[in-house]
Amino acid sequence: MQARGRPKKYRIVRIDPKVSLFSPRGRPGRPDLVELAVDEFEAIRLADFMGFGQKEAAISMHISQQTFSRILKRAHRNISNALVKGGTIKIQGGQYVISSRDDNLAKDSKK
Repeated sequence: MQARGRPKKYRIVRIDPKVSLFSPRGRPGRPDLVELAVDEFEAIRLADFMGFGQKEAAISMHISQQTFSRILKRAHRNISNALVKGGTIKIQGGQYVISSRDDNLAKDSKK
């Protein structure tokens, strides 16, 4: 079956996650798996870890601020789901391209 709708743009990710699996300790058996896309990881890194505003983070990822907001909301929901239910978080997949090119955020945000 062919995908419907507009094709997703690739998101620009600056670093590849060093750790791709987080598992809770003290939980017997195999906990539920929650997948976190690489673009969701990048949104969390930019907004929560680096303290960027949504506009600057969206410019860094070459997406609109509204799209960044949706990605960040989805990432927060996935992480909170894993934390509350004691699930494993696996970082993988998504529409992204790793780019080490350093864009001048201040210059781009003034346009």
